[in-house]
Amino acid sequence: MTGMPMRAVGSHRVEGGSGMADREPGEPRNALLPQLRFDELLDELISRVTQIRATRDRVQQLLQGVLAVSGGLELDQVLSTIIGTATELVDAQYGALGVIDSRGDRLERFVTVGLSQHEIDAIGPYPTGMGLLGQLIRHPVPLRLPDIAAHEASFGFPDNHPPMRTFLGVPIRVRDKVYGNLYLTEKRGGALFDADDETLLTTLAAAAGVAIDNARLYDEAQRRQRRMEVSAELTRGLLSGVDSRDVLAVLVERVRDLAGAELVLVMLPDAAAENLTVHVAAGLGAERVRGASLPIADSEVGSVFAAGAGHAVLDGEREPQPVWRELGLGPAYIAPLGAAGKVRGVLVAGKRFGALPFDGVDTRVLTEVGGQAAVALELADRRADADLLNLYSDRDRIGRDLHDLAIQRLFATGMTLQSVLKITDKQAVRDRVNKAVSELDDTIKVIRSTIFALSERAGDDQVPGLRSQVLRLCQDSVGVLGFSPAVRFTGPVDFEVSDEVAEHALAVTREALSNVARHAKATRVEVDVATADGWLVLRIADDGVGMPEGGRRSGLGNLAERATALGGEFTTGPGEEGGTVLVWRVPLDD
Repeated sequence: MTGMPMRAVGSHRVEGGSGMADREPGEPRNALLPQLRFDELLDELISRVTQIRATRDRVQQLLQGVLAVSGGLELDQVLSTIIGTATELVDAQYGALGVIDSRGDRLERFVTVGLSQHEIDAIGPYPTGMGLLGQLIRHPVPLRLPDIAAHEASFGFPDNHPPMRTFLGVPIRVRDKVYGNLYLTEKRGGALFDADDETLLTTLAAAAGVAIDNARLYDEAQRRQRRMEVSAELTRGLLSGVDSRDVLAVLVERVRDLAGAELVLVMLPDAAAENLTVHVAAGLGAERVRGASLPIADSEVGSVFAAGAGHAVLDGEREPQPVWRELGLGPAYIAPLGAAGKVRGVLVAGKRFGALPFDGVDTRVLTEVGGQAAVALELADRRADADLLNLYSDRDRIGRDLHDLAIQRLFATGMTLQSVLKITDKQAVRDRVNKAVSELDDTIKVIRSTIFALSERAGDDQVPGLRSQVLRLCQDSVGVLGFSPAVRFTGPVDFEVSDEVAEHALAVTREALSNVARHAKATRVEVDVATADGWLVLRIADDGVGMPEGGRRSGLGNLAERATALGGEFTTGPGEEGGTVLVWRVPLDD
């Protein structure tokens, strides 16, 4: 046998390699054949023992792998353990575990081994199940290839992807349903994956299915518990009377944890139902998106709001917010707040760009939380309506008391004082009585104006009336004046003054107060707003130095032009005790 070493047998010498041997004369030529056959059998036995030992080691490695994948309950940890064990079991350089989404036609999660984070970032977004990876999704049977590029379903690799040639893939089944696939590439040493590798990987995949099922059940139980905690916290907030914005702020924080989102926000429609505005946001870039608006007619969030059905937004599609990509966000899920036909707004959750979309469990969580948020908004509205009704009831009661008690008594007092005029001839007494009656009349007007003010109905979503805007304007002028103007209203100014006239009146008041602050050197300003006989009369008086001769009149000219444009008049003049009096008088709309 060629290549065999030389052996000594008895007193004879056998020379391996030539097949010739020295022997005694007359000895048979084939006397050494039994000895050579024995060597062959011994070599084969050693080879078989080596194979048995290697098989034993691999079976032991498989058992250790099964124990490893069965020992965890956190789903992410289990998936990482499975793919790590698979690469060691078949001695592969790269490995990945792809989880198939609920529709069964693409990957929703992708766990890799063998690539650094720098390499992953350079490659780009994770695959979604196209090409060769999709082959296993469409045909869930083991697939073993000597060259990936030679397969008809191969699309090639993206830029910055490391070269890969050999391939072994097997499906993972959970309760007779394909959960995902194991993908192994580049067997070390340049060898090909063999049938033993396929058998071991298939066995590991069966054990992995059980481990994944247990982890999913555990994960679902944990999420259900967290959802119950969030629901209980939300219920406590609603029953305690906390403002709906505060309740939603807590809600979006909890949703971030439940769904693993980077940013969660709640968008509500405006009064005209034309735009959706971010009222509450939590997470990455919350300050930038808070207060932003999108049209309902041409946006992803508007479509969900109109249809009342959730929608997933993937990388590369239209983002829910213009700054979405600037914040480094990618896949998102938009859930309606409420059922179709009764949608109160939308809940938007987003992940970082390149991350896998929200899975079925996450979308169910977001949908449920959206329904709870709708209940929170509905209860808040009902509570606000009840509070407003109580407020109006109190105002009506106060108004009736003022009218029936205060005004009637003042009238009676005024009539009593006027009767005094008939029994006295002293002019000083008559003057004092007339002054007292005049003051009572003014007091009655103030009380009546207060009654009208109690009837004013201005909510958070309504434009404030002229009364509140004038008061706010006078309050804002305190900083430049150095004191608070005295303000008085006569008549139902909020009900009789149109929006257009009110806008001009506010501009006149603002200009007049500005002139007083810059030029008058006054210590007191009175602002009177009255409606009577179809006219709005705005009177602003100060105790300053008065109007200088030859001074600029550009500001006053603007006030006169505003009055003329509305068919009214504007006058200025000195006050009885000095200073300046401005009177702006315009007709009210019919």
